[in-house]
Amino acid sequence: MPKRDHGTGGVGALVLLVLASLALITLDARNSSPVDPVRDAVGTAVGPVEAGAATAVRPFKEVARSLGSNRDLRHDVATLEAQNSDLRSQLATTSTDRNRLAEYDGLVRTARDTGYALVPARVVGIGPAQSFTRAVTIDAGTDAGVKPDSTVVNADGLVGRVVRASRSTATVLLIVDSDSVVGGRLGSTLKIGFIKGRGAVGGRARLDLDLVDDAATPARKDVVVSWGSGTGGPYVAGIPIGRIESVYSTPQQLSKQAVIDPFVDFSALDLVGVVVPRGTHGDRKLIHADGEIK
Repeated sequence: MPKRDHGTGGVGALVLLVLASLALITLDARNSSPVDPVRDAVGTAVGPVEAGAATAVRPFKEVARSLGSNRDLRHDVATLEAQNSDLRSQLATTSTDRNRLAEYDGLVRTARDTGYALVPARVVGIGPAQSFTRAVTIDAGTDAGVKPDSTVVNADGLVGRVVRASRSTATVLLIVDSDSVVGGRLGSTLKIGFIKGRGAVGGRARLDLDLVDDAATPARKDVVVSWGSGTGGPYVAGIPIGRIESVYSTPQQLSKQAVIDPFVDFSALDLVGVVVPRGTHGDRKLIHADGEIK
């Protein structure tokens, strides 16, 4: 019995497989391929699964994308809020500096108009002092030439007088205090009288004027100034105090009294000037009558 040639048979089988593969590739390359039905069947079976998987995964992708966007938005919002806060702070600081500069310019004008030398000072506290109910603390004391019974003014008019002074601070009694008495003079007739405080500040602050001459009648809207000493305290002369708002009298009194609306807003005191003698030397520069600061 002849022996079978396994090598020849294996080669023949390999040749047949190659030819079959070429034929299949040739047929698949045509417009109509016998493999298309199989391919379509697989696509029909697998396509819905792929679509379902994509639909199921999409929310997770959107959540991840949304989280990333929210983090970016929160960062942007935080950045904008910080920038807005900085801008508001700058605006507030700018407004405060502008107001203080205007007050300083007002003190220079006051020094020019009155001829007095002024020690500039800031109000750093407000509250009762000793038996007084309306007093403020300023950041200038004896080291700056400030002494008790010194007149205190601001850009608008008379503020009060110093009642106590330490090296670096001083206590100022406001003219609206109920125990305060200031000598006043009518601008139109030069009639003199005494001005007393009512103890109120802000929009309710009013002063009462009692003229020495019982026959004199104050006029509404007349300006009242101080008539104190020209060189000393507690109040120097010629400082504006306020304007007469109304005039009244009582059956028990022969003279007529006047209500004064003060020029100074005592609820918003900041920069003030303390009147000191010319040639005073202290730890800060003075505003002189000629407008120079030295």
